[in-house]
Amino acid sequence: MQFIGDFHIHGRYAQACSKTTTLDDLERNARIKGLHILGTGDAQHPLWNQEITSKLTEDDNGILWSKTKFPFIWQTEISLAYTQGGKGRRIHHVVLFPNGDVVKQFTDALLKRGRIDYDGRPIFGMSSIEFIDMLRSISTDIELIPAHAWTSWMAIFGSKSGFDSVEECFQDRAKYIHAIETGMSSTPAMNWRLSKLDKYNLVSFSDPHSSHPWRLGREATIFDIKEITYKHILHTIRTGDGLKGTIETPPEYGKYHYDGHRLCGITMTPAESRKVNKLCPKCKQEMTIGVEYRIEELADRPLGFKPAHGKPFHSLIPLHELISATCNIKLLHSKKITEIYHKLIGRFGTEYAVLLDAPIDMLRETVDEKLATLILQNRTGDVPIQPGYDGVYGKLLLNNNMSSQQALPTQQRTQTSLVEF
Repeated sequence: MQFIGDFHIHGRYAQACSKTTTLDDLERNARIKGLHILGTGDAQHPLWNQEITSKLTEDDNGILWSKTKFPFIWQTEISLAYTQGGKGRRIHHVVLFPNGDVVKQFTDALLKRGRIDYDGRPIFGMSSIEFIDMLRSISTDIELIPAHAWTSWMAIFGSKSGFDSVEECFQDRAKYIHAIETGMSSTPAMNWRLSKLDKYNLVSFSDPHSSHPWRLGREATIFDIKEITYKHILHTIRTGDGLKGTIETPPEYGKYHYDGHRLCGITMTPAESRKVNKLCPKCKQEMTIGVEYRIEELADRPLGFKPAHGKPFHSLIPLHELISATCNIKLLHSKKITEIYHKLIGRFGTEYAVLLDAPIDMLRETVDEKLATLILQNRTGDVPIQPGYDGVYGKLLLNNNMSSQQALPTQQRTQTSLVEF
């Protein structure tokens, strides 16, 4: 049984997230996207938890079901702020739970350390080591996954406060870490360049701050297991058995791929950053160092290396973004973009079906040639992108005026081909 899951979600009580998100919204857009299961997001938040338990029904296998038979898994993201190794650390972790009873025990444990009602992604002053010890004291079936592992801020390998390895972060508890989340600004191909990561499975989830289909499921993981149960999902994440691959955004699309300083409008490649000692040439302050720089800093393998166990992945820009680029309309929920989007969904069923499987001749019958061609280029990794930096998303470029250093097709950037599942 093959299904696509997104297990890094937020509800409407998480800071910097949409205040209108509901479980119904998440389910509706997940179905449109082509997702088969979601994380609940923010499982410990009292108001969101109340909505989860009132709208979803948990079965004996730890899966929550909506009235229309869409499954969810108990999940949250926790922010940790602490000092380790003489350096301040701010790290985010995705946490998965086997059932609601364990979530309640987890919530009670957090309440002994601070408040949980002010944010769906609360901050606690404990180390990752203390945190995983707490989780395992509750249940060894709780799974911790370092979130958006390479993002400059709030990540295990982030340039601002991260570590150089899983072992440095968790020390002897690293044996309890089985997977890391690639995040939008990195792909499996980039992670393959570090031999120290070979022991960890690579998963990808979207961390959407709204339920919009251009956010939800923009990154996801493909499973092939006997049935949707927490036990089977946990086994796959921990062993890689049944892990078929991931759906990723091109790394340049992410907000922290290149180095730069947003306030001064400065962005640089790692080579350029090294020449100026990571300092913004305008204000002389240290720039935010991006994911590509950190990968190159820690990599012990050449660009294009693929280990024998490496899983295939798709690198895709969300469909709304493609439509927006061809229509030259920035507002993604505009009437025209929405009409074109639903015309494609009506013809092919889901967004993933459009992006991955729709025959080019049928696309040309449904939308104009420009968009049909762009969908195909997206599928084969030939869409140029101006890389994101310092919190600014990457931008699609539909002209040929950019230099190769500023924008490269995906196949040239990652030197890996997309494999159909």
